[in-house]
Amino acid sequence: MDALILQLLNGLDKGGAYALIALGLTLVFGTLGVVNFAHGAIFMLGAFCAVTVRKVLTLSTKVRDESVTLFEAYKEVPILEAKFPVIGGVIVDYSVPLSIIIAIPIMLFLGLVMERGLIRHFYKRPHADQILVTFGLAIICQEVVRHYFGANPIPQAAPAIVAGSANIGAFFGLGDNIVYPWWRLIYLLFSALVIGAVFAFLQFTTFGMVVRAGMQDREMVGLLGIDIQRRFTIVFGMATVVAGLAGVMYTPILPPDYHMGMDFLVLSFVVVVVGGMGSLGGAVLAGFLLGILQSFASMNEIKSIVPGIDQIIIYLVAVIVLLVRPRGLMGRKGVMED
Repeated sequence: MDALILQLLNGLDKGGAYALIALGLTLVFGTLGVVNFAHGAIFMLGAFCAVTVRKVLTLSTKVRDESVTLFEAYKEVPILEAKFPVIGGVIVDYSVPLSIIIAIPIMLFLGLVMERGLIRHFYKRPHADQILVTFGLAIICQEVVRHYFGANPIPQAAPAIVAGSANIGAFFGLGDNIVYPWWRLIYLLFSALVIGAVFAFLQFTTFGMVVRAGMQDREMVGLLGIDIQRRFTIVFGMATVVAGLAGVMYTPILPPDYHMGMDFLVLSFVVVVVGGMGSLGGAVLAGFLLGILQSFASMNEIKSIVPGIDQIIIYLVAVIVLLVRPRGLMGRKGVMED
């Protein structure tokens, strides 16, 4: 029972990452009709935003080593700690949460530039053209990151205060065997908050209502004198921010490398297709569902019966869902059929 609960938490945790990336993909496709294969690269760029912030915060200088008394010796310490002994170390320790504040305007700017500078020229082109150009953009981003940061994963530490594990079993009266890393719980909570915020924004704000109306009938909203294109551009930026922040927060869980965006992109596109192209609710539902199924499929008991099932379970479910329901779990008629 304890193992099943832990696998469920692992699945929700992984599903949260899938859902966040798939949510952005669906937002872009639902508003602009663009199949954005660069979305995984944005997730990766968000992760390397955290790497960059930590590198800046840990820039070091030489200071005299007071522990050596017989002769003058020097040691490398972060500049922040040298200048601000009390809070310098704390700031470095909280580099990942601080990266969120810095990543929001960077990701928003990146998304707006990407949409205005490139994506807008492919609105009315076939989906194959959109896939080619955005895939090419993803490769460029990937190679730029590999050039400057190298090919090896770069571990990022969570703040020391949440570096341990939480005894969830004791908290819910289920025993002491169910312990789970604090940061993974935080990531799960973060995913739920971001998804909830996006849905609330689209559901309860005037801006969101116009966007949803535009997703249903862009021409009709335009005839009312509303600049729906400008709002869709902002939505593209918002989708970029969501993917970037998902990348920032994931760094203590998976050390970022230049290829992580491509790995998540493929899985997230499967999530979007299973959930139904253009369906925000479907993307979130499929993200968590497939994350949980993948987590349970990775159990040794399951793999001993069906070797390799953890590697194919997502694609197997995708095939079954599409055979039974070609539009996906919550897809609408007509999407991707023109």
